Amino acid sequence: MNQKNTLPPADQQEVEIDLRELFGYYMSKLPMLIIAIVIGALVAGLVTVFLITDKYTASSKMYMVSASSDSVVNLSDLNLGTSLSSDYAELMTSRPVIEEVIEKLNLKYEYEDVVDMLSLTVVNDTRIIRISATSTDPQEAMNIANQLARTAKSRLPKVMDAPSPSIVEDAVLPTVPSSPSLKKNVLLGALGLLVVILAILTVRFLLDDTLKTAEDVEKEFGIMPLSVVPEGEIAGLKSADDPKESRKRRRYYKKKSRKGGQA
Repeated sequence: MNQKNTLPPADQQEVEIDLRELFGYYMSKLPMLIIAIVIGALVAGLVTVFLITDKYTASSKMYMVSASSDSVVNLSDLNLGTSLSSDYAELMTSRPVIEEVIEKLNLKYEYEDVVDMLSLTVVNDTRIIRISATSTDPQEAMNIANQLARTAKSRLPKVMDAPSPSIVEDAVLPTVPSSPSLKKNVLLGALGLLVVILAILTVRFLLDDTLKTAEDVEKEFGIMPLSVVPEGEIAGLKSADDPKESRKRRRYYKKKSRKGGQA
């Protein structure tokens, strides 16, 4: 019986990727990749400088501790102060507290706007709460952080029936923007465009099914070619389409024809 050499359907054939060949293909496009990195970094830098508004962050700190007496703080007091820190951080964003801050500072914001400007964190599981306010106006950021600390100090102990916390550190006027980060955005822009170009090159590499080497022919058909046609011009041979060579041949044949006629 004759054995038939059947190939699996095209959709069932596995695509093998030679990583060394793919890396070599990337290296052949190295100038394009370098240009992509430069363009991505440049565009991200220009957008950051000219289109994104600088924001400033100011922070104040409060210390939460519960004392069973006026002068002595025992272990149970410290444990209670630790648990109170999370409660204070949550209650500081309650509507009555935030609305009092808006009223005291005469802010033209709604409750939700001010909450979005705030970041309240308990420092490393301690009894210290960091109150951070972010705004495009550094003076406004400082005022909000300080006013929220003062409002929380006076209002929340009544709500929680707990001792009043202490303001450890007032917010100071920020002089350096907290965002955006020019270095970070430039790096992300360069890497982002580089990834896009690499993805496009990878797709083009996988879709290119032309046979370029003898190994490709052997891999595709299972036979090794006996000879390979070299690319480019072979040394010592000129193309038949070369105009200079064509003129030389015409002059040569004309001379021969004249000599033949004279003979």
